[in-house]
Amino acid sequence: MPFIGELAALATSVLFSFGASVFTLAGRLVGSVVVNRTRLVVALVYLMITHWLLYGSPLPLSAAPDRWLWLGLSGIIGFVLGDAALFQAFITLGPRLTMLIFAVNPVMAAVLAWVFLGEALTATQILGMLITLGGIAWVMLERNNPSRISMPPKAYLTGLLLAFLGAAGQAGGAVTAKLGLYDQFPALSGQIIRVSIAAVVIWILTFLSGKARQTLQALRETPTAIQHILIASFLGPFLGVFFSLVAIQNAEIGIASTLMSLQPVFLIPIGVFFFKESITWQAVAGTVVALIGVAVIFLV
Repeated sequence: MPFIGELAALATSVLFSFGASVFTLAGRLVGSVVVNRTRLVVALVYLMITHWLLYGSPLPLSAAPDRWLWLGLSGIIGFVLGDAALFQAFITLGPRLTMLIFAVNPVMAAVLAWVFLGEALTATQILGMLITLGGIAWVMLERNNPSRISMPPKAYLTGLLLAFLGAAGQAGGAVTAKLGLYDQFPALSGQIIRVSIAAVVIWILTFLSGKARQTLQALRETPTAIQHILIASFLGPFLGVFFSLVAIQNAEIGIASTLMSLQPVFLIPIGVFFFKESITWQAVAGTVVALIGVAVIFLV
C-alpha cells in the first residue's frame, strides 16, 4: 500500500489528539492522579494481549536485565513522573495549549541526546529548535489568550510549568529508552517493559501513600470516568502506539516524526467544537510556526 507509513503517522496524530481530549474529560471527573494510575493498567492489558498474539507470550521475559533496567527507568521517567505533570496540565490548560507546549519535546530530546548520547546537533537543527520555541512563546505570551484570561496568573503559570515538565519527562523517557532498544529489539516489547515497570512503581507508591482505596472508590463512584479511560487508553497508548510503529517502519524517520507531531493542529478544531475554546489567529499562527520548527529539526 503506497504511503502507508505517512498515513499511519497522520493516524497517530489524530488518535493521540482524541486520546488527550478524552483523558482530559476523565481527569476533570476524578483527577489527573487517578487517571494516570488507572490508564497504565488498562494500557498494559491492551499491550500484553497484543504481544501475546504476535510473539506468543504476554511479556518479553527473555529480555536481558540491562534492557529491563533502561526501559524500566524510561517508563518511570516518562509515564510516572512526566505524565503525572502532563495530565494535570490537561486539566489546568486544556489539551490544545498543553499539547502545543508539549511540541517542545523533540527539542528537549535532541538536547538530552546530545549531552548524554553524544548525538551531534547541526546548525539547521538548532535553528529548528529556536523556531519551535519562538512559536510556542508566541502563543503563551498572547495577550488575548483565552486560557490566560480565564484563570489567575499563578494557575496559568503553573499549568505552563506542568506542560513543560511533561515534555521533559517524555524527552528523558525517550533518551533512556534508546539505551534499552539496541540491536533492533522489538519496539512493542520495549513499550511493554516501560509500561509494566511504570504501572508497578506507581501502584507501589499508591499503596504506600494509602491512596489505593481512595483511587478505587473514585472510579467506582464515577463510571463515566472509567469509560473515558478505557477509550482514551485504547486510542492513545495502544492504537496510537501501534500506528506510530507502523509509521516508523514504513516511512523516513524525519517525515514520520513530523507528521506525528501534528497533534496541536488537530486539537484546534477539537478545542473549538468539544471544549468551546475561542481560538485566535495568533494561536493558530504560533502553532504553525512551532510545527515548522519541528519539521526543520527532522526534515532538513
